[in-house]
Amino acid sequence: MKQLVILFGILLSSPQFASAQQQQDKTPVDYVNPYIGNISHMLVPTYPTIHLPNSMLRVYPERENFTGNEIYGLPVVVTSHRGSSAFNISPFQGNEASLKPVISYGYDNEIIKPYYYQSDLDDYGITVKYAPSHQSAIYSIDFSKPDNPYLIINSRNGQIEVNGNTVSGYQNLDNNTRVYVYMETDVNPVTTGILTEGKINVSTASAEGKNAAAALKYAAGTKQVKVRYGISFISIDQAKANLKREITTYDVDAVANKGRQVWNETLGKIKVEGTSDTDKIVFYTSLYRTYERMICISEDGRYYSAFDDKIHDDEGTPFYTDDWIWDTFRATHPLRIIIEPKKESDMINSYLRMAEQMDNHWMPTFPEVTGDSRRMNSNHGVAIVADAYAKGLRNFDLEKAYTYCKAGITEKTLAPWSGKKAGVLDEFYKKEGYFPALPAGAPDPVPEVHSWEKRQPVAVTLGTVYDEWCLGKIAGYLGKKNDEKYFLDRSLNYRKVFNPDTKFFHPKDAEGKFIEPFDYRYSSGIGAREAYDENNGYVYRWDVIHNVNDLVQLIGGKQDFVDGLEDMYNTPLGKGRPDFYHQFGDHTGNVGQFSMGNEPSMHIPYLYNYAGQPWRTQKRVRNLIKQWFRNDLMGIPGDEDGGGLTSFVVFSHLGFYPITPGLPMYVIGSPFFSKASITLGNGKTFEIICKNYAPENKYIQSAKLNGVQWNKSWFSHEDLMKGGTLEFVMGKQPNKSWATDEKAIPPSFKMP
Repeated sequence: MKQLVILFGILLSSPQFASAQQQQDKTPVDYVNPYIGNISHMLVPTYPTIHLPNSMLRVYPERENFTGNEIYGLPVVVTSHRGSSAFNISPFQGNEASLKPVISYGYDNEIIKPYYYQSDLDDYGITVKYAPSHQSAIYSIDFSKPDNPYLIINSRNGQIEVNGNTVSGYQNLDNNTRVYVYMETDVNPVTTGILTEGKINVSTASAEGKNAAAALKYAAGTKQVKVRYGISFISIDQAKANLKREITTYDVDAVANKGRQVWNETLGKIKVEGTSDTDKIVFYTSLYRTYERMICISEDGRYYSAFDDKIHDDEGTPFYTDDWIWDTFRATHPLRIIIEPKKESDMINSYLRMAEQMDNHWMPTFPEVTGDSRRMNSNHGVAIVADAYAKGLRNFDLEKAYTYCKAGITEKTLAPWSGKKAGVLDEFYKKEGYFPALPAGAPDPVPEVHSWEKRQPVAVTLGTVYDEWCLGKIAGYLGKKNDEKYFLDRSLNYRKVFNPDTKFFHPKDAEGKFIEPFDYRYSSGIGAREAYDENNGYVYRWDVIHNVNDLVQLIGGKQDFVDGLEDMYNTPLGKGRPDFYHQFGDHTGNVGQFSMGNEPSMHIPYLYNYAGQPWRTQKRVRNLIKQWFRNDLMGIPGDEDGGGLTSFVVFSHLGFYPITPGLPMYVIGSPFFSKASITLGNGKTFEIICKNYAPENKYIQSAKLNGVQWNKSWFSHEDLMKGGTLEFVMGKQPNKSWATDEKAIPPSFKMP
């Protein structure tokens, strides 16, 4: 018996047991690493955002990226994804003459969790701790010197007022939008005033303009000051009400623990099991990223809308904004339909309110806190409506949605980055079915065309025919048979820019001639904007997400289709990287000409399924995730855009992907975990189980859906939402006969 006890003691102390116990004790949020991607491959890094899911209040340390030596004050609220903080808090100890509206700090010992921030501002001997709620937050600031501590509150560009231990004000944003703040400290200052030319002007308590800043001086020897604040887009009084509703303590840990619970409840909607901690870290960090946007800006049942510059009653339906739909329609919105259907319905209703509030009643494309910025190309708001309705969401007015989406596509110009009315190019598109290109380098006489963004004629054509397919689907649901046929017919117009000789989508001029000479790698200028957008012709060759089976035939059949995919991955950059990335700053995460760092590429690894070779999808998806989405500072290959790329990672880890928003089905890839349990929005559970699991076993040998043999490389949304079990037997070598026959191939568009 004594020997058994000793053996058990050795087992408990063994690294393997300790590791297993540690994994067992971890909760979902413990796997989140906000530092992933904080150093960019080319353009904008992924910031380590501290916030609660889809909440109005978001912050991150203000620095260029993780390599920055300094942070610029302490943030209060980021009002736009990837934007700077509105307002700023600068704690200080030292010579009063060194006071500035914003103080830069060297920093060390930084800790970032989704719900918590901590750092030493070591130049000044100050330690800060921070925790957010939804519309309020709290800082704890520890001072180590015997000097007088100071707090400087900067409005950046607005108005600020100090009154005892409270500070309030606003910052002006674009389009008449303001963000308001109300702050209070737990310690009363001994001196207050407005910072003027490095001195505290005690004779005035308010200021307005650029870098208007309040100053609070505390008694010498004060060791700690705590600051709690609320923010609002309505008023200072509402900011105060938001604070009082959410935070009634000065205990940072209590607020952080509450936030931790919220994140665990949210991320726990999907539970994964497996032996690879790295896979779990990448998965849960990716899932956390999808909750950065859209943000709920309803405040006690009201919201400010920049779409008509008015305050509205939300009538019980929260109002959301800040969504770059070009990035998020492919996978972020479809993921929400599965695990957050109520939230997705509220977001669609928010889109409809925005359209209703704007004079033109066009469905937005890039709604932000300050209104619709009309960036990128196409009008993919229609896709989130079509997808939601096809998958059973009914809590929005489909007739209104159709009206606004149709107006956005037919009344607004299709020219990228423009909110102007339709013009001559749109008339041409309506008549001829494609967006016309210009010869290389030719000046553009059309006023709707953005001087930098160009026409993007192939990207606009391919994006718009998909939007028209979505319109046709919605028209069909509404019984509008003529509209249904009209738009579904038009959705086949991708064929008009398909070059039958090269088997690529090729820019075509107004005379109906393909632009020549043309190189699908390099032609069409910076970002390929004279033909495509951000990616070259090799990526846009596959951008017919509503009718992949027709694309297979256009390219020459299944084997030619597979050969074309392989050719894309095998074709080298062909230039030195400085030259290539000078032209294609967004075309990152390269495997040959494929770009894992940009959203139009996300569906491409799954296309082998349509050619009856799903084992190639399994191989490709696994390799791409391992190569480009890693647990390190450069572990995101492109601009992440608040869930745009990481939603691909979430789906791919689970083992399936929504190639065609608007078509209620999912294409199967290669599951990463021994078990994944998805708590569906209807309360049921769908499980993906892998037998013969090992991290290296990426190939599906066989499958069962609810105990029945499954020999298809796809399954329906209905199958998913019923709950149940999708069971895979995995192996290290491919089973090249699984899901290969014609009946196994995923469905595509069909005329009614």
